[in-house]
Amino acid sequence: MINITDKSKEEKILPILRLGFRPFFLFGSLYAAIAIAVWVYAFQHGQPSALQVPALWWHVHEMIFGFAMAIVAGFLLTAVQNWTGVNGTKDKRLGFVFLLWLLPRLLFWAPVPLWLTSSIEALFLAVVAYEISIRVIKGKGYRNLIFLPFFVLAIAANYASYATLPFTDQQGMPPFPSIAVWQAMIWWFVLLISIMGGRVIPFFTARKMQFEKPPAVIWLDALANTPLVMLFILSFFPITFNQIGPYLMVFAAVFQAIRFLRWKPWTTYKEPLVWSLHASYACIPVGLLFKAFALFNLLPNGLFFAHNMIHVFAIGAIGGVILAMIARVTMGHTGRAIYEGPSMWHAFLAVVVAAVIRGFGVAIWPEHLFTFVNISAALWIYAFALFVFKFGKMLLTPRADGHPG
Repeated sequence: MINITDKSKEEKILPILRLGFRPFFLFGSLYAAIAIAVWVYAFQHGQPSALQVPALWWHVHEMIFGFAMAIVAGFLLTAVQNWTGVNGTKDKRLGFVFLLWLLPRLLFWAPVPLWLTSSIEALFLAVVAYEISIRVIKGKGYRNLIFLPFFVLAIAANYASYATLPFTDQQGMPPFPSIAVWQAMIWWFVLLISIMGGRVIPFFTARKMQFEKPPAVIWLDALANTPLVMLFILSFFPITFNQIGPYLMVFAAVFQAIRFLRWKPWTTYKEPLVWSLHASYACIPVGLLFKAFALFNLLPNGLFFAHNMIHVFAIGAIGGVILAMIARVTMGHTGRAIYEGPSMWHAFLAVVVAAVIRGFGVAIWPEHLFTFVNISAALWIYAFALFVFKFGKMLLTPRADGHPG
């Protein structure tokens, strides 16, 4: 049973700080829209003078460690309460965790040493990992400690991303470029989505579409996910990655597709909160397959095509699953009927279309790069701004049913 919070104490807490999903979903989504708008401006007009790091580095780093990691933190800090029966992080403690996330976003625009910014980011990841792990241990739900190594890897990758910056006082450079770290973190998120998606997408689908959930197949999950772990590791070894990475991608794509089809995605077309999860998840096997074909030189523009597939994962899979999940979680955890919320089907569709335009459109017609970037950015900004507009009040006010959280 979940430890029931004293209602009188709960009412003294600002609603935005009553559970982890509230500040991180709201400000993570707001940041998703703002950061892309800033990036498009920088991409077309040059480096902003106040930005302390290269604009391209900032763009990728912030979409990974700023936006996406905020949503992961909010989701896990909320979900761990359901997994363990132990009250989640809230009030001043949650405010401190949120501040650790917010500070680096601001410090990139201030003349402070990057070691300070990177250390605060690492502390944020470490504190989130602690808040989750301590509750898992108290609740004896030890299988959920699987998320601890994820955060350890994220902390290491975050420091590695800073190490690739051309510090003036640094002798030499790491044996890998920034793109290696970024690609590794894309695999990190794809693996996380694959693990979590394997738990919740078939469950949500079967429950809403009223059929029996297909039983989990451990060997199939292993064959779908193990190559993703290997791709994460090999990202730091570019030569080896180019040699065997494409084979791993084809292998992973096949078993990811088999796994995905077992969830009966074709039954979901009438319910946006469900088909959006399937449409976004489909970007994983599709992106894997096309990236592999490009690396095998089976597609035009070869390496350029392969590089652009990063946006199919980043926008379609990561962004799409995030948008679908935060809409769903917000409805449920603010005491509302999940399937009776604001209409978001056009926002879900906008993210998937943005992934196709930015990934495949640019890869096939690179001469239209600026046009495609502008269109995909506009679709992305529309989708997350719409979430903030339609769900922001829910995140800022007490639960509709009067319960804690």
